[in-house]
Amino acid sequence: MQPIRKSKKFLYIASALMASLMLTAPARSDSLLEVYETAKENDPVLGAAASGYQARQEAVPQARSALLPNVAASGQSAWNERRFPGSFVDTGGGAVVPVPDDDFNNHGWQAEVRQPVFDAASWFDYTSAKASVTEAERAFASTQQQLIVRVVEAYLNVLRAQDLLESTAAEEAAVKRQLEQVQQRFDVGLVAITDVLEAQAVYDNTVVRRIQADADQDIFFESLRTLTGRSYSQLNRISESLPIVDPDPQNEDEWVNTALQSNLNIQSAQAQLLAAERTLKARRSGHLPTIDVSVTESHFVTGGLNFLGDTTNQTTYAASINVPIYQGGLTSARAREARALADQSRQFLLEQQLNVTRNTRSLFRAVATDVVRVRARLKSIRSSESALEAVETGYEVGTRNIVDVLQAQQLLYRSEFDFADSRYNYMSNFLLLKRSVGTLEEADLMDLNAYTDASDPVQRVNSLLNRSVDMSSEQR
Repeated sequence: MQPIRKSKKFLYIASALMASLMLTAPARSDSLLEVYETAKENDPVLGAAASGYQARQEAVPQARSALLPNVAASGQSAWNERRFPGSFVDTGGGAVVPVPDDDFNNHGWQAEVRQPVFDAASWFDYTSAKASVTEAERAFASTQQQLIVRVVEAYLNVLRAQDLLESTAAEEAAVKRQLEQVQQRFDVGLVAITDVLEAQAVYDNTVVRRIQADADQDIFFESLRTLTGRSYSQLNRISESLPIVDPDPQNEDEWVNTALQSNLNIQSAQAQLLAAERTLKARRSGHLPTIDVSVTESHFVTGGLNFLGDTTNQTTYAASINVPIYQGGLTSARAREARALADQSRQFLLEQQLNVTRNTRSLFRAVATDVVRVRARLKSIRSSESALEAVETGYEVGTRNIVDVLQAQQLLYRSEFDFADSRYNYMSNFLLLKRSVGTLEEADLMDLNAYTDASDPVQRVNSLLNRSVDMSSEQR
């Protein structure tokens, strides 16, 4: 793609505008990659997704704990005071004395190790948890891909707003000069007052559009703060040397097949379905028995009277089986609930597959159309330049009126902005296409960043509002 050849007037006015803006410009502008790296650290959406993913990872050790040994220990200590009122004991020789008080301490401990031997429900809960973590992993990766798209779109919106600002500013200056020339012609009686009024109306509308473009540029700069947590004053432009090429491969079905296999939203939905199916098996397993084995060790010391002695040590080996017979319909109800949720996940997966197929086809065609559109826009600029020259010549010799000239100027400036806009649409749609097929990664952003031009920065401006009012009032 050949670089755009802008009109001499546009280049002159745009250069003058940028020179005035650069007088207060900082020494360095930020690149696309730098903005992205800052967004990775500060974007709240990605931060929340990372914390959510970290929390979901704990589901696996929680579910696995039901299959591992359970160790428990307990201890106790008790002080006992026994009184035997009205009780006597024969000490021999006919002497009878009251039974003495018995004050003593009991203490001991018990430890148990219990190991599940058969628990189908816990096993399927464990496999469901692993699938759930896989779902969360794919969802987090999708959020990371989406951050790339969000950063690029926010960045391109700034560049797009700057191109529109420069186009409207150049058009404003050109229309102003035209208005001054018409006024001079009217003053000497060469044209009618209608030409002056028509030129004034076009100029006023152009001022309004330039004021709006100035505000929009500032707004889009501010939108980057939402992603990065910091304000930007300058950004690198995208060089016109960026190649505008068709998707590779150029087979739409190949892109769709890749998307159905690699799209992260589809993979997340597949993992969600697997988790739901394992949960269904776990709920159905609630009808099955569970088997545990255990070893219990206990030690007990009593200070009271005990014919077995004051110390007791005991080791118990046990196996237990629990057979659920009836739980009020709880197990069946939970199984029906899990079956319905599994069906819901299956439908959600189907929805994702249909949406991804549609989006991939649409984006593939959009990128292919963008390639053709960029070339057509470049040709349109050249045609508009030729048309403007012809109309201006016709106006000089009296075969065209001022309206024709103003319309030809508007067409040229609009064509120049449309060319830039079509390039930005191409970049955005191409990244969206790669995200749709699941292959978008930071390397793609680095490739795009290689075409940013630090020597031609976009500077944040919001000082033209007052100037626009003054320039408009001068014509009244």
